[in-house]
Order: sequence, then structure tokens, then C-alpha cells
Amino acid sequence: MQSIWQNACLRALERSLSRRAVSPRWFSTTQPWSASAQKLDVPSMEDFPCDLIRNFSIIAHIDHGKSTLADRLLELTGTIKSKTSGKNEQVLDKLKVERERGITVKAQTASMLHEFQGREHLLNLIDTPGHVDFAWEVSRSLAACQGALLLVDASQGVQAQSISVFHSARERGLKIIPVLNKIDLPASHPERIAAQMEATFGIDPSEILQISAKTGKGVEAVLKAIIERIPPPNASAEDPLKAFLFDSLYDKYRGVISLISVQGGVLRKGDKIASCFTRKKYEVTELGIMYPEEVPTKSLYPGQVGYIACNMKQSSEAHIGDTIHRVGEVVEPMAGFQPAKAMVFAGVYPIDSSDFPKLEESINRLTLTDRSVTVQRETSSALGQGCRLGFLGTLHMDVFRQRLEDEHDANVIITAPTVPYKIIYKDKEVIISNPTDFPDVSDIGVRVKSIHEPVVNASIIVPEEYFGDMMELCYSHRGDELEHRYLDSGTTSARIILTCVLPLSEIVTDFFDQLKSRSSGFASFDYEDAGYRQSDLAKMTFLLNGKAVDALALIVHRSAQETVGRQWVKKLHKVIPRQLFEVPIQAAVGKKVIARETLKAMRADVTAGLYGGHYERKMKHLENQKEGKRRMKKMGTVDLPQEAFFDILSNKK
Repeated sequence: MQSIWQNACLRALERSLSRRAVSPRWFSTTQPWSASAQKLDVPSMEDFPCDLIRNFSIIAHIDHGKSTLADRLLELTGTIKSKTSGKNEQVLDKLKVERERGITVKAQTASMLHEFQGREHLLNLIDTPGHVDFAWEVSRSLAACQGALLLVDASQGVQAQSISVFHSARERGLKIIPVLNKIDLPASHPERIAAQMEATFGIDPSEILQISAKTGKGVEAVLKAIIERIPPPNASAEDPLKAFLFDSLYDKYRGVISLISVQGGVLRKGDKIASCFTRKKYEVTELGIMYPEEVPTKSLYPGQVGYIACNMKQSSEAHIGDTIHRVGEVVEPMAGFQPAKAMVFAGVYPIDSSDFPKLEESINRLTLTDRSVTVQRETSSALGQGCRLGFLGTLHMDVFRQRLEDEHDANVIITAPTVPYKIIYKDKEVIISNPTDFPDVSDIGVRVKSIHEPVVNASIIVPEEYFGDMMELCYSHRGDELEHRYLDSGTTSARIILTCVLPLSEIVTDFFDQLKSRSSGFASFDYEDAGYRQSDLAKMTFLLNGKAVDALALIVHRSAQETVGRQWVKKLHKVIPRQLFEVPIQAAVGKKVIARETLKAMRADVTAGLYGGHYERKMKHLENQKEGKRRMKKMGTVDLPQEAFFDILSNKK
């Protein structure tokens, strides 16, 4: 009876599977996401010597079509299947935040096979972010390449980040292939933008490829140019093993997955390898290529780009820029590059303080995949336990916050962003990123010699008609050393590049919003670190009923302290709930109060029950009430609720 019932169940399950068109490997013990289950027909890696390999990256300003071009290249080479209805969109943008915002946050690697002149070539593509906050991702990607596609929008022209990534690629000696994208748009001007690229980069217009990545027009010529123009990697299989580690990611089953570029020798599964930086030894348990997902292979040969898993438990062991070599062999470490430098700091606290352990675990998991974030525990008397995080910029901070909410379902409060300041005492130098640690310069006992703030070299590219507004914007944000030159003079819509030195603290507030609003969205902005500069700064504290709230402390320039103080005091007056006693809200710099608002007390009508009689009866009741309020004010405390913090800190302005 039991066997009859089992057979009936099996037949019902088979009918269900046939209706759903589920593959039999659904029952396999193999992980459904593993590439080995995909049964991909990938030839042996030893069939690709260096002369058949091209390693290249796509670099451009944000929203110039890098991810769209990557999709078309993957389709043309057969790496992904072309959809019959619609197009593949953002195949390499795997994060939810990337797809929602339409931007690339993390560089992604993909290998492609393309037949050219009767020989199959291995093309290794690295799709890079375009926003200035993620310039570190771009520099890592370029280190593993011999060439780059410089993508420029034919309707928008050369923009600030286009110039920045061009110089980064040229400094590394990469072969640059200029590509004009979006030529199918009605607003495109290929001839004018080509002349602009010639004037800005010194590029011969005849070398510029004109394409439309959206429709696929001209993309075949890009594949041909990659093979013909970009030089193959210079490496030999006879040399000792040397691999350059340029990126890493984390897998909860296999630990740290390192992305490497083999510079010499052959790497095989089971090899014993060591790190030049940490001196730790590992055994290669899995290696392969990204096609575009992980596809295991038996070995990686010189010039090839792939991934390795070697039971590395902590992401800090995978040092970006490290050189991997075989145990027992001595190799010269390759020149790495500067580690990521946090430019913006903010405190992250849970809305419910009991959720801190969960929040801390979520932050630690996210930092496994985003190595550029720095984490430090901190405690606030108003907000409880939290973490002080360092980011590459304000967009990076906003993306990290969204990933916390999307991927880990966290509800957080983020304090106002600050930058690291250098405090020079008579006997030492200290870097401070938390405003609560900032010294009171007016105090005689504090021996501060000078205070320095970080500055950046900013570049703004803007149409000529908005030039005056941009100069006014820079001056209002303490801009200095303003210079400008025309990018394409002699045309009807001339554009100007404006360069100046700006304090980093002015950029992390509302500078970018004002830049876009004043230029009607036409201005593009880029900056790079320019060290520190002495400045007249002070710590602003906010007092509620005479007691300071540490989480609201700010560091402001003396010239703007009255304006900032009044704005924040008015904000606090709106969000703080009324008390049973009068609450003074004050902004103070040192011991001097520079702005004040008074929150009126909630008051019962004590004279409501009185009727007739002398007015002194009413005055007696009112005086008794006033005396009670006075005693309550001396003893009472004002606790700023979490909702009020959320309201005041969620407003960027």
C-alpha cells in the first residue's frame, strides 16, 4: 500500500515539474548558484596565451552608458543570451541599490570569448563606477588592465569625471580607446563633442568610435578596436608565479573570494600560495573566471584575470594591491596603490537602542563586501550606543545607509556628516573626526597652536551662461584660487571649466544640490584631495535647558557661526515637544551664546474655577503656578526623543 502511495506522489511531482519546466538539476546536491551546475562550455584556459588575451576597463563620467555598453558586449560575444523581448539591462550591476538608482557602485569583472580573424580571443572586461566618490574602485580596476574604453556621452560632452579618469588611465600607461556613445539621441552632436575631446585630451578625431550602446549600433567596431589597439599582457608561463590582487568579495560558505590578475607563472587548483603583505599561507581550493558568474577552471595562465578561493576567513587578509606568490618562491612585490582614505565621517545609531547588537552585526557583514568603510564604536548620551563610520563621500554614505535598510532591514539615525580635522598642539598633532572630541579653543588651559581642515581641488564644467552663478556658489562656500578656461570656445554653446580650492566640509553639506539647481542640472563636478589648510574653526554646541546635547555638536567656520546657529536653533524649536516648564534652546560657541529660541511651557488655566472677587485672588494662583514652574525648571531635564533626532538629522539641509 505504501509503495502505491509513493508512486502516486512521484507521478504527481513529475507532472508538476513538467508544467513548471523545472530542470532536473533542481534536485541536485550542487548549489543552484554554482557555475558548475550551469554546464557552460568553456574551453581550457591553456588555449589562451598572452597574445590572445585583452584586459580592458570602461571608464566614464556617471550616466554616460558604461553598464549599457557592457551589456551589449556580453550579448555580442555570446556570454549572455540576447532577450527576444527588450534588452538585457545592468547585468553586471548586481546590488539592489545599483538597479534602483541606475548607477554603478562596485566594479565588476566579466570574461568574454570572441572570435576574430579565425582565432578565439579572451577578453576580460571590468565595468567601473562613474561617480567621484568611487574613484578608488576605478584605480583598482585600471591596475589590472592594459587598455581602457573612454566613454563620452555625445549629448553631454566631456564632463568633470571624464577628465579625471582619463588622467588616471594615462598615468598608468594604458592604451585609451575613445568612444562616443548615445549618437542615436536627437540632442547628440558627435562632431562638436569629437572636437571637444581633441581639444581636451589631444585625441585624433579619426580614432574616435561613434556608437549607440542602447541600440547596439557600432558596438562590433568596439570589439574589433579592443583586439587591434589594446596590447596583450606581457607575461610568461616560465616565470615564478606572481598574481596581483585587485579586488575581493565575501561568500558566507567559502570565505573571502579574491579577484586576481596573473602577471607571471601558472596558478593551479591545490597550489600552496602566500601573501607578500601578510606573509600568510593558503591552499587554493577553487579558481576560475567570471563568465559573467563564477565558472571554475583547472588553472589560470599568465595575463588572465580570474578569482580564487583559498579558505581565507577575514576580508582584512585580502589586502588590495597585494602580490600572491607560490610558497617557497621569492618574487619582487608589485607596486600597489594608496589604500582608501575616508573623507566623510558620520555616526550611525539604531532608532531603538536595544537593536544595537543587530545593527553592529549588519554593519560588519556589509563591510565584508565594502572594504573602504572604516568602523569604530562610539557612545552618545542622547542616542546610546552606535558606530562611527568613515566613507569616501556623501553618496557613498547614502548608498551604505540604503544597503543597511534594504539588505538587513535596519532602521537607523545618521548624524550630520563631518570631515577629519587636524589639531596641532604645542607638543603633538591629533586627527579628530568626531565633533564631541573637538577642543574648546577659547579655554586657556587647552594649548592648541592651530587648527587645520581638509581641502580639495575642485573642477566644475558648466555652460557659459551659468558661469556667474558657479563663481558665486564657490565664493559663498569659501572657495579660493579660482581659475577658468574655455573647453570649446567659438561654438554657440561654449563650456567653461572652473577650478578652485574648496574646504571639504563645505562640499559634504548642500554644495552638490546647489550646484545642480543653480546650473539647471548642466554642471558636472569632480574633486581630489589637496591636503590640509589652516582655518579659523570652532565647535558649536546646543544646550537644552542649559545642558549640552553631544550628538548635535557641529564644527563651523567663524564666519558662518551666527547663520548656522540660528538655523539649527529654529529647527530644534520645531521638533522638540513642549514641556511643563519653559525650555531655552541655545547655540553656543565656547562660552558665548550666539542664538536662542524659547520653547514655551504647557500651562494649565489655574484661574478657570475662579469667578468674581478681587483680582488678587487670581494673581495669587498665578504666582503659585509660576513658582512651581520655576522649581520644576531647576530640577527637570529635557530628553530629546529619537523621533526628534530622526526629523532633524534626516533633513540634509
